[in-house]
Amino acid sequence: MKKLVAPLVALIMLAVIATPAAADGIVVPREVTAPPLAIKYHRVQVQITDQVASTNVDQVFVNDWNQECEGTYIFPIPESAAISDFTMEVDGKTLEGRLLDKDEARRIYESIVRQRQDPALLEYVGRNAFQASVYPIPPHGERRIQIGYNEILRADGDMIYYRYPLNTEKFSARPIEDVSVVVRVQASRDIQAVYSPSHDIATHRIDARTVEVNYETRNESPDKDFELYYVLGEGAISTSLMTYRDLDGEGFFLLLLAPPPTEPTAVVDKDVIFILDTSGSMRGEKLAQAQSALRFILDNLNPGDRFNIVSFNSSVSAYAEGLVAAAQAGDARRYVDRLQATGGTNIDGALTAALKLTDEDSSRPQVLIFLTDGLPTVGERSAERIIANVQDRAPAGVRLFAWGVGDDVNTVLLDTISLEQHGTCDYVRPGEDLEVKVSSFYTKIQSPVLADVALSFDGVTAYDIYPAPLPDLFAGGQLVVTGRFRGRAPADIVLRGQVNGAPMTYTWRDMPFSTGDNSPDFVPRLWATRKVGSLMSQIRLHGSEKELIDEIVALSLRYGIITPYTSFLVEEDAQVFTEEGRKEAEQRMYYAPAAQPTAGAGAVDYSQSNKGLRESDRSTGPSVQQVRHVGNRTFILQDGVWTDSLYQESMTVKTIAFDSTNYYDILAQRPDWGPYFALGKSVIVVEGGVAYRVAEGDGSASPAVTVPVQPTPPAASSPVAPPQPAADPLAQFLSWLRGLLP
Repeated sequence: MKKLVAPLVALIMLAVIATPAAADGIVVPREVTAPPLAIKYHRVQVQITDQVASTNVDQVFVNDWNQECEGTYIFPIPESAAISDFTMEVDGKTLEGRLLDKDEARRIYESIVRQRQDPALLEYVGRNAFQASVYPIPPHGERRIQIGYNEILRADGDMIYYRYPLNTEKFSARPIEDVSVVVRVQASRDIQAVYSPSHDIATHRIDARTVEVNYETRNESPDKDFELYYVLGEGAISTSLMTYRDLDGEGFFLLLLAPPPTEPTAVVDKDVIFILDTSGSMRGEKLAQAQSALRFILDNLNPGDRFNIVSFNSSVSAYAEGLVAAAQAGDARRYVDRLQATGGTNIDGALTAALKLTDEDSSRPQVLIFLTDGLPTVGERSAERIIANVQDRAPAGVRLFAWGVGDDVNTVLLDTISLEQHGTCDYVRPGEDLEVKVSSFYTKIQSPVLADVALSFDGVTAYDIYPAPLPDLFAGGQLVVTGRFRGRAPADIVLRGQVNGAPMTYTWRDMPFSTGDNSPDFVPRLWATRKVGSLMSQIRLHGSEKELIDEIVALSLRYGIITPYTSFLVEEDAQVFTEEGRKEAEQRMYYAPAAQPTAGAGAVDYSQSNKGLRESDRSTGPSVQQVRHVGNRTFILQDGVWTDSLYQESMTVKTIAFDSTNYYDILAQRPDWGPYFALGKSVIVVEGGVAYRVAEGDGSASPAVTVPVQPTPPAASSPVAPPQPAADPLAQFLSWLRGLLP
């Protein structure tokens, strides 16, 4: 019995240390002159049960060539990984294959690079692989490939990480018609937070311990892997910390905060004031949708809430003299039904009337939902004076959420009053459903569980934290907080707030502000994205300042953040790697805000772009052809060369001939450079203040270049082991198996 159990335990233990595959399956045509195969569709179904993930992939490869094509299927696997139960079918037939160790895999990658003069596969140097032959694909024919594998997911405390290899852009001859990833997570404890730094996901909570996550797109070329984090917990607000240090020791962090997924026992009572534009331009569908949205809000007030409705056109009126109890919502519906659209737009009068209903001394969240489709035409018309009036009259506890309906709104006015009053501004563009957007928004803020949220850190210095200020925490929601930190000791994180006027404090002891092999390299870019959005909003609302411009240019260049003002990064003639070029970019940015309109489609586009950066939960924005993010580095295509954003023209440059012996020797020594070299035949990588340039040429004519050994991130002076997850059935089973060994 023990002889049979020992290999089983060994196999399971290999699976336990597995890391997710970092590259999608690839079919490489054996004919060198054959074009890459296209991928018709790519569908992924994942079942995760207590950290055990079963991934099933369904792909159709298409041969667009006029000749029969036979190829090799390669599934690169990360170094030190072990994937269990790897199965593969081609058109319904089980396919034989074999696992390659990293040295054999590297020889295959290098041979393909030499034959096809395409370095794309070098991204996977230093990793094991699965290889199989694919039956010939007839001209314009298809082959359906299905693979499945199991793995044990990595856990840091209560946070579990899953990654699926979706980076197929360089291997498909054309955009993929249909891409989808569906992940169903079932856990033995409550799932309190679900977060993807890579993709815009839809999350459906089936119950407290079951969540389904969906991502889908059409006619696109995916260019980054699908990443998913989920946090387990029970009871009070949960927290999960991710930290990352640059090689120079600069620290970045990401903090996930989430209340229980079940109905909270203590919901914060709130005051809701709806400010509705009923001017003549709202006549018809706009007003009908606004009325439906308002009815939805009235129907979903919590029992302890209070409310009022302020409607305005040329004049201003209110449903009641003051705030009334949620029990009067039925009568208020009849008031809403009677509203009609006529007259002008008295924005200042409406905001003044609404703010008179608020209370400086109130311990309740005071939520103003302001909806308008036009510019001020009655009363005070100056946006600057309306903004000043709101600043003077709004109590500290007010949260103002503004909605612009259509494009004929003053975006500076709406953005400013919402941001300065701790809210957000959104826009309902022509053709969008106002009722759906406003109702969906209210569902998210319906049940506050912690108001007046504040964070403090004892043990490290945390700064440059976003979002700023922190919003309230709502049931069913989560806060994604990014920032910088100094120090290396474990730290206590303290979350403070109010629940119905009573102070509430949550403390997490000895959180490890240290980094290791699994430190997520997306954290600095996510922080930089939010900071750039915040800085650009400051410039938009308060005018240009040289210090802000300098910081935006530096962050945009370092992290490849493209905005309407930093498009110089992707201009072929922009000399962003010279001091003169940087100064020119800064000058162009200094005067750009003054040229931006305050109203119209362009102004709304700009406002939404800034908001997307400022509130981003993803580490990268939309793909830009001239910018690539590789790990924590950014490469910009300049003069045909993929150039590390750390490069400066004054640096010493050492040249490495593409496809030379020296080239492959360097990759063997520094497999971490493989993803950089995979960008193309002309690449500049910066290490230790020296620029290493890959270029086509005769390698035998140049002296061999040596490169520094792979650096390691600075370690914490007092490393703290992350807390271990609670025992689950799989862990208990493994423990039982170990007990059977001699």
